[in-house]
Formats: sequence, structure tokens, C-alpha cells
Amino acid sequence: MTLHQPRVRHRRLGVAAAAIGLIASFLAAGPAAATPDPGGKPVQERVSKSEAADTEAAIESGEIPGVDEIVHSKNVSHLANVPKDALPGTNSDLAFQGKYAFAGNYDGFRIFDISNPKAPKTVSQVLCPGSQNDITVSGDLLFLSTDSSRSDDSCNSTTQPATEKSSWEGMKVFDISDKQNPKYVAAVETACGSHTHTLVPDRRDVYIYVSSYSPSATFPDCQPPHDGVSVIKVPRSAPEKAAIVDFPVLFPGEGTDGGGNPGAPTNPGVSKTTGCHDITAYPKLKLAAGACMGDGILLDISKPAEPKVIDRVQDNVNFAFWHSATFNERGTKVVFTDELGGGGAATCNEAIGQNRGANGIYDLVGKGDHRKLVFRSYYKIPRHQADTENCVAHNGSLIPVRGRDIMVQAWYQGGVSIWDFTDSSKPKEIGFFERGPISADTLVGGGAWSAYYYNGYIYSNDIAKGFDVLKIDDRRTDEAKRVRLSELNVQTQPDYL
Repeated sequence: MTLHQPRVRHRRLGVAAAAIGLIASFLAAGPAAATPDPGGKPVQERVSKSEAADTEAAIESGEIPGVDEIVHSKNVSHLANVPKDALPGTNSDLAFQGKYAFAGNYDGFRIFDISNPKAPKTVSQVLCPGSQNDITVSGDLLFLSTDSSRSDDSCNSTTQPATEKSSWEGMKVFDISDKQNPKYVAAVETACGSHTHTLVPDRRDVYIYVSSYSPSATFPDCQPPHDGVSVIKVPRSAPEKAAIVDFPVLFPGEGTDGGGNPGAPTNPGVSKTTGCHDITAYPKLKLAAGACMGDGILLDISKPAEPKVIDRVQDNVNFAFWHSATFNERGTKVVFTDELGGGGAATCNEAIGQNRGANGIYDLVGKGDHRKLVFRSYYKIPRHQADTENCVAHNGSLIPVRGRDIMVQAWYQGGVSIWDFTDSSKPKEIGFFERGPISADTLVGGGAWSAYYYNGYIYSNDIAKGFDVLKIDDRRTDEAKRVRLSELNVQTQPDYL
């Protein structure tokens, strides 16, 4: 394995006018997709000759890394990369338990032994197609989201049109007591499938908030208004009895569209809210934050099966698609991400600017049911990317440091950014890792889907390149090395300290 030395990155000076047209086409087509391609194949689109020439010139001048070249800040080390193997589809999210990492893939999931982070070993690979295969673990149970129309609920299912009455999508449950031989034990069909999901564990049961959206009148089991979340109860002692127990409405309103953000034409360039993309629960504080397409919400989850909206915010100027959320350790802030372009467009360039396709940092003010989300600032990586690189804010987690708010985050082909938002109004990057573009003349979907801190290391699941292990050595994050967790599902935020 060859590790590359860091070198200085400069800001790109060119203006990517064509990128605006590409993003406009994504938004005009309807609500932004949350993956480069719902079929699991990376999106590919030739850029103009002038853009390709600009990319080549930027590589030659050192303004951006070369094709597939690895660069990183001096305080970040690249320890390992494990390429994709038996599962060729799009790599997706990550979960952790003990010495294991669980990596989702549109074709199934892979379990790694990370007891030696410098040399992860594959323990098993399970073929079970069904995008996105968003993944979580709790005890001996593993959960997968299926958000594509399948012929049935088995791991041998095939893709079929959503108009078929027999189509299935929803949640799958596996027994992982034997990591070498996971067993499929249950399936729960949910309206509109499961794009992502969030665990709210209890002693005897696991509650799952199923996030799904984009209802279509042509899909028999996904009729508007789809303005809430499916709540599934999984008994730990009998997971085969997993079932939906409620569907709380989060955006009540009259008419067939519910009460969420109406999107265009009322709010041009903003996704219409027809459900939530992702929810992050913070069980210690009995709170959750929902990123719901055109809305950001704060939830009271003191009754796990009955989440209640406390506050709701919109940003109809700079946010196109509310994608995910992260609390700080004290629960006094929420970072929301905007997945402008659906993860398949080049949005980290001068033409788009620093306020779109970025994070929005909100302070939580007030007490109890009177708490409010108050906007403070945006954060976006400070390095412009090529017009052939899909890049936008995506999944990340806290790096647990007492008295500071530090986060590691994936930005697709923008790589991995480590940044400090202790001052909500003045966030700043303190470290990074990235690869150069996959191609110099074609926009090819790839890059880091997730980047999470777990027990002293940063783990990233790259859509195309595989599983990466990073380490940060910085006095500002040294304290985090002493924090040890037995399990981590980032969307079920732990009490780190």
C-alpha cells in the first residue's frame, strides 16, 4: 500500500457556469435524489471540452489533485484502503460495534474486523440487493433500508417497476450473533420504502424511525400526503415479530400535500417536503433533529413511539434539500446539511459559492417545548473541486472533545473534512483528506459517502474506492482518543463524554 504525502491546495479560479445548468436540471426534475443514481450505478456525464481543459490545467498547476491522487493535511494520515470486492454496487453508510465495522452497499453489506485499523480484514459479505441499504446495528441485530422497488422481500429479489402491485420495499432485519454467518430473520414493508432509518433502542425493544419520501401516485403503497415517519417496533427476544406500530404525522396540513415546504414554484430551487430524508436521535436528551427535504425540524422523543415536533425551520434562499442532522455534545446546536444536486452534481466550485450545498449551523435556544432553532452560519469545505467531481455536504459525526464542537464529515469527491464549530458563527476547517477527480473529462459519481470517528480513528466508505481508515493527530482532538464506545450508529447519537 502506497501512502501519498500531503501537498498544498489552492483555490480554483475558474467559473463553472455549466455546473449551474446541471444542478438546475436536477432540481427541475423534482425532489433531489439522495444518491448519485437510484440503481446503484455511478452517474456519468461528459463535461464540455472547455471544462475538461480547465480541469486538466488545474491539475497541471497544482490547483487540484491529479486523477485519483491522494492529498491530505499534515495532521491527517491515510492508514488503509480496502477496495470493493464481492459487492460491486455503490458503497453507502457505516455502523460500528466492538471491533467490527459494518459497511452498507447497494448490493448488500460487508463486515470488517477493525481490531487493527491499519489492516482491516473482511469477516463476511452478504448479497442482498436493495438501495440504499442504509445500515445500523444494535446488539445481535442488524437493520437495512430498502428504497427501491423489488420483486419481493427476499435477498434474491430483482428490480421491477414501482407500478407493479407486488413491489416491495422497506426494512430488513438480520441476526449478526455470528459475524461470519449473518442470518436474515425479518422484513417489514413500509409506505414509500425506507431511504434511511434511525434506531431509538430500549432495553426490551428497538424502535426504528423510517425516513422515506417522494411519493408517487403510480406507486400503490406510496400515496400522498406522505408527511410523517413509520415507527417500527422490534422485540429483541423475537425480532421476527417486528412490525409498524405508528405513523406520526410531522407536517399536518390540509389537502393532498400536507403542511410541509411546498417547494417550487412558491420556493424556487427548494425541494417539496413529502417526508424526511434522515433523522438523528439524541436519546440522552430525548431529542431528535429531522432533515426533511424542504424543512428542518426539532423533535421531542420522550415517548419513542410518538415523536412530537417542537420547532421547524426553512431556508428558502440557500438550502435546496435538507439531508441530515448532527447535535453537538451538549445538545445546544444542530448542524443540518444541504445536499444540493442530490449528491450527483459538481457543487463545490466558485460558481455555486460557499453558502449553497453547505452545512447550516443552528443554536438551540430556550427550554422544553419552547426551544427554537436559531441560524448562525454556513460551513463548506474551503477547497474548490473540479467540474467533474460530484461534491456536496454529506454524512459525518462528532469527534468527542470536551468543551469543543468538532466534526468529521464526508463530501463525496470533496473528500473528508474535519472542522470546528465551537463558535457557531465562525466555523473553520482543521484537517482534510481527499482524492483527485475520478475522471478529468467526465462527471463520474464517487467519493466519501460517510466519514465517522470511532474509537480513535476515522472511517470512510467511498462510493467507488472502498473502505478508508484515517487518523488525525492534532492537539485539538487528542482528548477524543480516550473515548471508547461499544457501539456506534451515528444517527442514534451517543453521549460521548
